[in-house]
Amino acid sequence: MSKADHMLSILWLLKSQRRITAKQLAEKLEINIRTVYRYIDALCASGVPIIADSGHNGGYSLLGQFNDAPLVFDLDEQKALIHAAAFAQEAGYPYGEKLSQAIAKLKMYTNQEQLRQINLHEQGLDVIHPQADASEAVLLQEVEAAVAQSKTIHVQYQKGYGAVTEAREIDPYGLVCWKNKWYVVGHCRLRNEIRSFRVDRIRALDTRDTSFERPADFSARKFLLAGVLPDSDKSVQLISVKITGKEQALDDLCGHWFLVHTLVERTQFEAHFRMEEGAIRLHFPYLLLTYGGTIQIKEPPLLKKLMVGITKNLYNYYVAAELD
Repeated sequence: MSKADHMLSILWLLKSQRRITAKQLAEKLEINIRTVYRYIDALCASGVPIIADSGHNGGYSLLGQFNDAPLVFDLDEQKALIHAAAFAQEAGYPYGEKLSQAIAKLKMYTNQEQLRQINLHEQGLDVIHPQADASEAVLLQEVEAAVAQSKTIHVQYQKGYGAVTEAREIDPYGLVCWKNKWYVVGHCRLRNEIRSFRVDRIRALDTRDTSFERPADFSARKFLLAGVLPDSDKSVQLISVKITGKEQALDDLCGHWFLVHTLVERTQFEAHFRMEEGAIRLHFPYLLLTYGGTIQIKEPPLLKKLMVGITKNLYNYYVAAELD
């Protein structure tokens, strides 16, 4: 076992027994008694209130108040941590290996009944993990460290889907996971403004010694969402969009992240939205295509025309491809 594991074991034994000697600790853990003394000193230095009594009935014990406090989490807390770990792994959490080690330790130091219950709850919840990208995990760790230490990063960034990259210096304010993609939000020194960058498009990264000061009360999450969600505060004319269809299809449509803020009214078989014309032209028709014949557009005529044009172009494209 590692030093940390031995120290945790000593702490557990001290909590489990009223008083225990260094010799007894050494025998139980199968380590040298001098090593026990070093670990006891390290625990005391970290703030654990260990009392050492000398004499025939002496030994080590914990201060009463600390001994009464729970050393490990209760069953519901353990279950919640294990479930949260599953979702963190699904999001591509950069410290996944360490997270797995922490969960293994959690299971190691619980009692048999709690372990049985934990395994039952763990088996009852599955999260489908994306294909792991080891290089992106390393990048995420470096960016997360730069955010925590307020250090500037120099990156080679790929714009769009081309092969060309450009150098950027970024003061990273935060990391955000949005729809299974990781973004770093920060001040771009080239553009002299706050921007977001997809981590999977960073081709090289170097952390500088330069420090920066993060703006007070800045939220990377709010900044990113402001760029992808409709802005209800804009003084632009909104277009009424009415769609009818099957109830379940409308439920799914109304719950979509892009539309949830534009919904005006919903009945069992109709949904009424108000949207900007730009959103209708650029994004909405392609989203509606995925619903096939389960929905139907009532208004506006603009959206119907766009749908006809897109489906005609797709039909002509695949007909031509078939003839080739």
